[in-house]
Amino acid sequence: MDFLDIHNHKVATQPGVISIQSLSLTSDIFLAMPKTKPISVGLHPWFAKVEHLELQMKYLTVVATQTNVKQIGECGLDRLRGEKLENQILILEKQIELAEKLNKPLILHCVKCFSELIAIKDQLKVKVPMIIHGFNKNETLGHQLLGKGFLLSFGLAVLKKDSGAAKLIQSTDSFFLETDDADISIEEIYQAAAILKKCTVDELKARIFTDWNKLNLKN
Repeated sequence: MDFLDIHNHKVATQPGVISIQSLSLTSDIFLAMPKTKPISVGLHPWFAKVEHLELQMKYLTVVATQTNVKQIGECGLDRLRGEKLENQILILEKQIELAEKLNKPLILHCVKCFSELIAIKDQLKVKVPMIIHGFNKNETLGHQLLGKGFLLSFGLAVLKKDSGAAKLIQSTDSFFLETDDADISIEEIYQAAAILKKCTVDELKARIFTDWNKLNLKN
């Protein structure tokens, strides 16, 4: 069984790995999207601008219908970088609307805005899966997000045994794994997570693919 890397920014592909490359889009590269390999597409809060939103959403709406687009994003909220928060919320809500229309999961970036993200999910009654990538906050917040229906993806932080990600892996059975932009293989992350879960790597891969298939996506 292959490894699933649910979120990465690398172009290269590895044998035995189903890797979903995340592309943050601007209007000049929308039309050059890969047509076959699995990707996610969206407007990243670091780069998205309200003044360009109408045009970018037109392009994104077209590209996101491709069958190889597995997720919308990464999109989200970042209190430390990007547009002012009220504009970021508007940009995110437009992408949520598109994800709901296409019935595709959202892959989310969130920095110091978890209460706002929870409020948006509640207010809009979002039905599609909302996956927070690279989660490494404390265990309490992680379980709060899981209780609100969010899904979590962990990356490099699982290698640190005292990290929030490592503790959450030990206390929950529902999560995904990713490399993001780290210079590490997805195999190493799975091996670390399997040790934390006290299971084999193959058992972990099977469990993660079971959760992936529940999202009603083709691999």
